[in-house]
Amino acid sequence: MTTDTAGKLDKEAKILAQLATMVSEGRNPDTLDIDVLDTQSVLTKINNEDKKVAHAVEAVIPEICKVVDAIVLAFKNGGRLIYMGAGTSGRLGILDAVECPPTFSVSDKMVVGLIAGGENAIYKAVEGAEDNEGFGVSDLKEANLTADDVVIGIAAGGRTPYVIGGLNYANELGCTTASVTCNPGAIISQIADIAICAVVGPEALTGSTRMKSGTAQKLILNMLSTASMIHSGKIYQNLMVDVSASNEKLYARASKIVMQATNCQHHVAKRSLEQANYHAKLAILMILTGKDAQTAQQLLDNNSGFLRQAIA
Repeated sequence: MTTDTAGKLDKEAKILAQLATMVSEGRNPDTLDIDVLDTQSVLTKINNEDKKVAHAVEAVIPEICKVVDAIVLAFKNGGRLIYMGAGTSGRLGILDAVECPPTFSVSDKMVVGLIAGGENAIYKAVEGAEDNEGFGVSDLKEANLTADDVVIGIAAGGRTPYVIGGLNYANELGCTTASVTCNPGAIISQIADIAICAVVGPEALTGSTRMKSGTAQKLILNMLSTASMIHSGKIYQNLMVDVSASNEKLYARASKIVMQATNCQHHVAKRSLEQANYHAKLAILMILTGKDAQTAQQLLDNNSGFLRQAIA
């Protein structure tokens, strides 16, 4: 046996030992017969497992709350929310990041998603990219990480070297760091300032963490970004008043939002939106206060963009 082969076997043995301790990598006793069931029974088994996800996320709301508060503070200080992960975890971070600009009219630099292997890894796995801690460091350096940013490492198993490297570097710079995992005692949970661990249990398909673990991660990231935007003045009541109108559907949605917020008729909403350059929040304030666009904008600026405060 060559030295190189022995080294690979030793490394594989260490990974196997790590996987053996992970809840998400265990065999699910309720789905051992899933390969011989009819279609409806297969789907029922999967659905039964999915029902466990929301309860697992509910159990970690206190930790999610701490991260949201850190993100809101970062936004106030001009910092960013940066997700980083590999594979499914990395793609989920990117998905949440790219949805923020059209939903909340924020810069695409305010919420950033980094994935091991770069842009190509969004569509196709990049061999070995997640196994290098240095890649996590270099990606954060390229993103010009500062101490004002919040870095969230996402990894179902919690042992991804790319994420470990990134979190360690972020800690060195003085960033607030958090982890999103599905395994108690995960390595990244021990590195991060705040650990979010939604224990969803073994997957319906052993080790396929794109399923329950991925669903839990998606729910958590939705909560992190949405709650942070709510506390940054991007929402009025439960309406997306900062939505960016960039296509026919969103132009119509902007009109609907103004109508819902003010109980006005469509033609009133349309006229106000045109005067407000299709900024729904501004149009709402104009209708509710009777102010012109310039005065209403000053009111919003004086209240840091919080519509409810501007109205009051």
